[in-house]
Amino acid sequence: MSATQPKSLREPGPDHPIDIRPAPKRVVVRAGGRVVADSRAALSLVEASYPAVLYIPRDDVDMSLLAPVTRTSFCPYKGDCSYFGLADARPDAQPLAWSYESPGTKGTMAIAGHIAFYTDRVDSLEEVA
Repeated sequence: MSATQPKSLREPGPDHPIDIRPAPKRVVVRAGGRVVADSRAALSLVEASYPAVLYIPRDDVDMSLLAPVTRTSFCPYKGDCSYFGLADARPDAQPLAWSYESPGTKGTMAIAGHIAFYTDRVDSLEEVA
């Protein structure tokens, strides 16, 4: 998308479904040798044919261990996206988590205030009983 094109949001629908449900298990995320998230209130988001992504409430994330990185992006179904790395990493480091601070559609509002983690960039992301 070029800088001159306006961003436009689309509501999820039959051509691009998004299903958000409570995750059935506790979710624990470790990065940098530390527990950065531990939640019994995570949400599982399944978008179109992509694998499910777990979104963890900010209240269950140790935000003191994370810091914003310079990357941003835009999703036409979820809006503007912010990224986070470990707090002791450089600001231009590869992100290990992301968040849609203010999802722009009714179909994605449930993930506001939640953080998702790249499973291949953290030490572990486990669903436990």
